[in-house]
Amino acid sequence: MILSGSLQAQRNCGSEAYRSELVQNNPAAAQSIQAAELQIKSTLLKNKLVARRDTSANELINIPVVVHVLYNNAGQNISETQILSQLTALNKDFSNQNSDKINRPLVFDNVAADARIRFCLAQVAPDGRPAKGIIRKQTSMAVFAADDAVKSSMRGGDDAWDSKKYLNIWVCNLGGRTLGYASLPGGPADLDGVVIGFDVFGTVGNLRPQFNKGRTLTHEVGHWLGVKHIWGDTECGDDEADDTPRQRTYNFGCPSFPAVSACSETADGDMFMNFMDFSDDACMNMFTIEQKKRMRALFATGNLRNSFLTSMACDSTLVQGGPVAVDTVTAPVAVKQDVYSMYPNPASSFVTVEYKPAMALIKKSFAVYTITGVKVVSSELTQEKTRVSLSYLKQGIYIVRLGEGNDTVTMKIVKQ
Repeated sequence: MILSGSLQAQRNCGSEAYRSELVQNNPAAAQSIQAAELQIKSTLLKNKLVARRDTSANELINIPVVVHVLYNNAGQNISETQILSQLTALNKDFSNQNSDKINRPLVFDNVAADARIRFCLAQVAPDGRPAKGIIRKQTSMAVFAADDAVKSSMRGGDDAWDSKKYLNIWVCNLGGRTLGYASLPGGPADLDGVVIGFDVFGTVGNLRPQFNKGRTLTHEVGHWLGVKHIWGDTECGDDEADDTPRQRTYNFGCPSFPAVSACSETADGDMFMNFMDFSDDACMNMFTIEQKKRMRALFATGNLRNSFLTSMACDSTLVQGGPVAVDTVTAPVAVKQDVYSMYPNPASSFVTVEYKPAMALIKKSFAVYTITGVKVVSSELTQEKTRVSLSYLKQGIYIVRLGEGNDTVTMKIVKQ
């Protein structure tokens, strides 16, 4: 998960926190994620990649992508041009064909890699009908938290396509400072994919200045393919890619070369231009050979992404007829924000939630989440006005979710 700093100049990442919370609450997911990591290590030790069908170790792997655009207003309903610009940037980054690679220090240029992985908008839907690889759904959710609600139609989002054959990317309005987050190999199949903010997706459109070259998605897809943060998520840690220099922690902004820390093993310092660091988009430009090997190990026989070698959804000639799948057209949902009100906001010790058409009120759910998706308050609205205590919450920004399914409404609240 990538987060942007309060000054819009620093990038932080919570993918490790997302993984920790998932495995803490889901023992089966914990075992599966650990098994996936062991598969990667085992494949790398064998030093060969043998797929389920005849292939070479450096075969070009094509990944069908389905982009789920969840929008609450017209500004969040990003254009097809913006979506295509992101796919172009993603393919250039993964093929080492990005034009800004000329900014890379020569000392690191010899380990820069073409991952031989390419991404296309899916041309074939799961039921065999033609597809555009883009799903647009209007949602009553004004903002999504990093709690996977965007991946569920019942929670105001959109359900994943078969994650064994498609890379699911959910584009939405993410709350707090969150830019995006990725599931790790081995996580639950219905949650597999990447979530990203609509204003950091692509290279054209109304984008945040520091994150306007599509590198947020490049970084998160790197996680989806098993690549770790370059500092190993601990001080002077190990990302298990031998050709990335050891560094003390993450970099942000645009450091000057060489960026040397107490953990640097040579005078060349940190590889801050690596896609798995936290530098601004304009200063990221490479994956390494060893990172490439980690990605491709996932596609070996029996490993978790091997099924993509037989996913032909990029090939429009395999369409089985019929109209374009209905999921690829806009599916409006009425926004019900006006039926709720919440005050005071900012709040100190309590908040009052009012449901205007009181006659229709039958136990509406009420929940408060942190910006990272942790539920901290859970209650029910059983009358026209319900007073909810917030006295034990810390100061900060929270996300309030009212109702369920298509009747769900989200709001932000500031606790003073």
